[in-house]
Amino acid sequence: MCRHFFLESMKMFNYVAFGRTEVIDNTLNPDFVRKFILDYFFEERQNLRFDLRLEKPLTGIPGKKCGTIIVRAEEVSNCRVRSVMLQFCGNKLDKKDFFGKSDPFLVFYRSNEDGSYTICHKTEVVKNTLDPVWQAFKIPVRALCNGDYDRSIKVEVYDWDRDGGHDFIGEFSTSYREMSRSQSQFHVYEVTLLSCLVDTELSFLDYIRGGTQINFTVAIDFTASNGNPSQPTSLHYMSPYQLNDYAMALRAVGEIIQDYDSDKMFPALGFGAKLPPDGRVSHEFALNGNPQNPYCTGIEGVMEAYYQSLKSVRLYGPTHFSPVINHVARYASAVTDGSQYFILLIISDGVITDMAQTKESIVNASSLPMSIIIVGVGPAEFDEMIELDGDEERISSQGRYAERDIVQFVPFRDYIDRRGNHILSMARLAKEVLAEIPDQFLSYMRTRGIKPGPLPPPYTPCPPPAINPLLTRRVSRI
Repeated sequence: MCRHFFLESMKMFNYVAFGRTEVIDNTLNPDFVRKFILDYFFEERQNLRFDLRLEKPLTGIPGKKCGTIIVRAEEVSNCRVRSVMLQFCGNKLDKKDFFGKSDPFLVFYRSNEDGSYTICHKTEVVKNTLDPVWQAFKIPVRALCNGDYDRSIKVEVYDWDRDGGHDFIGEFSTSYREMSRSQSQFHVYEVTLLSCLVDTELSFLDYIRGGTQINFTVAIDFTASNGNPSQPTSLHYMSPYQLNDYAMALRAVGEIIQDYDSDKMFPALGFGAKLPPDGRVSHEFALNGNPQNPYCTGIEGVMEAYYQSLKSVRLYGPTHFSPVINHVARYASAVTDGSQYFILLIISDGVITDMAQTKESIVNASSLPMSIIIVGVGPAEFDEMIELDGDEERISSQGRYAERDIVQFVPFRDYIDRRGNHILSMARLAKEVLAEIPDQFLSYMRTRGIKPGPLPPPYTPCPPPAINPLLTRRVSRI
């Protein structure tokens, strides 16, 4: 019996052949060697399909296990964000200035696949010396060699002139591998490499693998501006044929984030409605009706609680964001060790009526392990929501600026497929609103000096019984 697996990746909901393993003959316990390298995107659902190819079809036998496939994934080290700290000095460089010595500086070029060169770094100018010591500089390895450690790096030495006509002193070529192997001083031309310190940047996946949990909370706008939920014109209308915009936004974001939460229990809140039985207005109520335990089981549980709330509450107003932001911030403020990170998804249709309080809440939350996603639904202009997104100008409140950008706002209408493909619309929305989360997450961890937790021990399947114990040898992998 011959076996091999055929791996296909899903591109915009069409599977594309990616590769296949080698064939292993005559075994029920194949251990495939070939590895597959795929790009990872936090903001996208990346579906993989594994096809098992056999010389004869597999048939299920009631009551008997028919086998298990184990998929291991890891970041390829060459593709991770790695930087290097380099420092160079010169020794008896050529004298180019008539009345003085030289004002030397270095220009670094990365070689391209077509044989051309692209400038990637330029040092400062050291004035009036033939023995310069340039300041150490940090540069991403990919900028030097694009991940190819043996790719040529060209370095040119110039004497600076005020008029821009810099005098060429000389050049040399090296590679990242050559520099990283230097033990002390590495001499090239009249330039010496004094130090080469490699620094591997921690990635989002390092923290996830180290046990950091992503806590996902949903807050939905139940203000009257959404329209009567029983009418087809309402943004909350529950059609038997398709999801409304609120449900699509909730499912699009939630179905990706839920895979980073081990218990998949999500708090779901509403705001801007009158609650039974007394009709009091609430801007922070549990969709499941239990304020002591607002958690819902999975995204399906959140969806069900949302639909049930539409049947029991009365849409009212105004539109206040700060209560739900403060709700999540209270929990985030209790976690300072990097074990948890909180994401709040707010879905709303209208103008924020507590703008000053919302800004203050965001500024306060910017120092916490927390990010806020705001999705605008409906035809409103959303000018105030755009103001909360700190991409162009950092948000401030009462003279205090947000420590970091934690808000991402998008209007859902910009990502709706015009042909009516709601699955595509949801994928576009999720990709846009989640793209900034890993960087926001890492900015918090870095500024707090928080390192990932220890990796869990690797999974080791039970080996089949050895035929002869004397021939069995344990191999340790580092």
